[in-house]
Amino acid sequence: MNEEYLKSFHTYLMLDKHNSKNTIDAYLRDVKKLMNYFNNINKSFLDANLKDLEGFVSFLSELELESSSLARIISGIRSFYNFLLEEEIIKENPAERLKLPKLTRKLPEVLSVEEIEQIIAVIDLSKFEGHRNKAIIEVLYGCGLRVSELVNLKMIDYFEEETMIRVIGKGDKERYVPIGSKAKKALHYYIEYSRPHYPVITQYQQYIFLNRRGKKLSREMIFIIVKDCAAKAGISKNVHPHTFRHSFATHMIENGADLFAIQEMLGHSSITTTEIYTHISMSYLRDVIESCHPRNKIS
Repeated sequence: MNEEYLKSFHTYLMLDKHNSKNTIDAYLRDVKKLMNYFNNINKSFLDANLKDLEGFVSFLSELELESSSLARIISGIRSFYNFLLEEEIIKENPAERLKLPKLTRKLPEVLSVEEIEQIIAVIDLSKFEGHRNKAIIEVLYGCGLRVSELVNLKMIDYFEEETMIRVIGKGDKERYVPIGSKAKKALHYYIEYSRPHYPVITQYQQYIFLNRRGKKLSREMIFIIVKDCAAKAGISKNVHPHTFRHSFATHMIENGADLFAIQEMLGHSSITTTEIYTHISMSYLRDVIESCHPRNKIS
């Protein structure tokens, strides 16, 4: 059914709107993202309301997209719902008041070590995907990976004896990241005892993290897994996959790690990007002083 909508939308963009091929291709990719998102949350995009679409935009904004890319996606989604409205497939356009989020520069939110432990503790290891989800959280936090790097990890990228993983980051830059004991233990258990029970699909068997159907996990699914775990743990912060990367870097700095070592592990091309975590650490220290210093407790 989705393919039919995409074909009709393609015709609409080409014949009714006279859009260029590049614009049409981009809009179709964006609509596929929308469809995948709603499929992962078990809801039809045809039943979406403004709040649902704002959730989709929030999800996109947490995937390190450039503001220009985010603006284009929102434009494509508006156009798609206009098409559905004109074709009388829907009665109201939920994207009519959809706005681009304010992309202000602010310190990213981080989790405490205790909060991360709470998130890991709520994972039900008796479920089919339990050990996979635990390994996902442990590797995100233990190695400071981007979600795109995590889903593209392959079996040949994990060097268990050397306790290292090879990561292909932005611009296809390769780096090697040490993997801590807890992350290594969780990953080992998943690969040895859980992953063999996943369906075998030859074209996806090279990837470490698979879904129930044996295909490579999507970034959207990682987002949903993280959100679900954080909600079950009662964490009120806005937790998403990148939160574990922020937390990894911040906790490393708080415990005395060298800034250039963190830059290398995160795959930052510039040290100035890494330096934001020193500001997070200072913010954390200010909070500690405010809450713990005896002079600050005197009323």
